[in-house]
Amino acid sequence: MGQALIGWKVQRGDAASVAGSGTREYAAIQTKSSLHLIMPVVLWINIVVFITISTSFGVCFRDYVNHEDNLDIPAIAKYFTTKGRYEEVNPHLIKDILAVNTSILQLPSAQCQPFHLTAIIRHGTRYPTSKNAKKMQKLYELVMSSASGKESWLQEIKSEWQMWYTEDMDGRLVQKGVEDHKHLAIRLSKLFPSLISEEKLRGGFIKFMTSSKHRCVNSTLSFKAGLTELWAITDKEFDHAVNDALMRFFDHCARFVQEVDKNPTALSEVDKFRQGPEMRRVTEKIADRLRVPYNTINDDMAEAAFYLCAYEFAIKTVNSPWCQLFDEVDAQVMEYANDLKQFWKRGYGYDINSKSSCILFHDVFSRLNRAADENRSGQQMTEAVTVQVGHAETLLPLLTLLGFFKNNGSITSTNYATQTQRSFRTSHMLPYAANLLLVLYDCGAGELRLQALLNEKPVTFPGLSDQQAPMPRYEDVKENYRELLQGCDFETECQLFKSPA
Repeated sequence: MGQALIGWKVQRGDAASVAGSGTREYAAIQTKSSLHLIMPVVLWINIVVFITISTSFGVCFRDYVNHEDNLDIPAIAKYFTTKGRYEEVNPHLIKDILAVNTSILQLPSAQCQPFHLTAIIRHGTRYPTSKNAKKMQKLYELVMSSASGKESWLQEIKSEWQMWYTEDMDGRLVQKGVEDHKHLAIRLSKLFPSLISEEKLRGGFIKFMTSSKHRCVNSTLSFKAGLTELWAITDKEFDHAVNDALMRFFDHCARFVQEVDKNPTALSEVDKFRQGPEMRRVTEKIADRLRVPYNTINDDMAEAAFYLCAYEFAIKTVNSPWCQLFDEVDAQVMEYANDLKQFWKRGYGYDINSKSSCILFHDVFSRLNRAADENRSGQQMTEAVTVQVGHAETLLPLLTLLGFFKNNGSITSTNYATQTQRSFRTSHMLPYAANLLLVLYDCGAGELRLQALLNEKPVTFPGLSDQQAPMPRYEDVKENYRELLQGCDFETECQLFKSPA
């Protein structure tokens, strides 16, 4: 209950009230995490062998948790898509939430010094939306009234677990979300100490921008609190700007709203998959586990059960009995269903999905250009750091526009079996507090380089040669995106046409 109360304090924007709570709970969190990581030597050897074998699989990110060593982590946690914890993408943080490895930056020479950082960050862990809370309530009522069986997990749901999610939570930031951003702020200050410093913060060289949504505003407050607590700043507050035109551009792009967001046929591939054989097998297996008729469990019920498992883990770090309704094969199907939705609604499915982010794309590059010009002329840097907090729906169109995680061909309702190694995987890309970092470096003799990091790991700009990875010359990056920089006009792209393009 204390945790929930802290979450509601944050909702009201009371950053100070959560600051002490987060700090006090940190030691307990660390102790708990350490205890969970203790294991017998024989089991550790088995795990090492498993990890060694499994590293030959996977496309983009191989740095994942092997959950056999921690029973508090659901075996299916790595498939939670946009409802996943940041720690599943960076498992070393489970042991030490403030761990930073500066060697990942892979500087081409010791001369290279960072002089500007733009960070576009998703909000932290949140409560379910009203829509999802309704679905979960419906499933819970079905299980309580109709499910039978003597399995211990089912008995736990029926006799101990209580539905505590309510519609009025409506996607608000939880205490874990506060910690997500506090800890991220501290790690980034360790990764880029010359940019994210007390001096730069006090001097007004670190700017903050956020979406108007409460979970984003409170994430921004939490990020700032992470820095002010780190440096024990109590004599000054730091402003943030609310800018939905940039951080919620999708609401303001009329063509996207009409052709995709409000178009009932735009997600036909998602609908087909949810009614297809793979999802049907999942719903039937859930019905079998609950001993209820097949016709009582549909795709919405399956999604509600998956979300119950995901939210319980993300919010409370609990391996919930609801997770027992899925095995790994089921979880992969659920992940694919959500990836399909994200692909067709925010990703490569329709051109307007990415083009709706043109306004943010130009904002980012105009800031990078300004920083580059100031650096070349020896002027004082206007903005050393810009922190922009938004949504998964903010990040994914921009990542798509930049060409990241593009498959060969579309993912569809009928090619699930061939997409097991797909690069477009939101569990890897967009956990809570997902972040895209763009860092400008001065490498001497007028040479400027740009590094991109996703979730604190370097990524290579699509279209740039391998020998330049992961830190190409800034001029080469601009040349790579020349067509977008010269075009990609938000007003033009987003204007309505008489018939869909």
